[in-house]
Amino acid sequence: LARSIQHTAVRQAHRKHEPNFHDKYGNLVLLGGAAAFTAVWGYVFTQAGIEWGLSPVGRIAPKEWRE
Repeated sequence: LARSIQHTAVRQAHRKHEPNFHDKYGNLVLLGGAAAFTAVWGYVFTQAGIEWGLSPVGRIAPKEWRE
């Protein structure tokens, strides 16, 4: 039994590996996705006119004092 299992493992290890979709196009798809992500967020950050309220300086005014 052990010999047949070993024989099967050796046979599968020596089988010719044909490239599948991921082997052929994996890096291309990854780079394309990264480029699209960068382009979209680059547009959003630069062109969408979003006001980033990171600093409260000049926005918070003290209330008038009432007696």
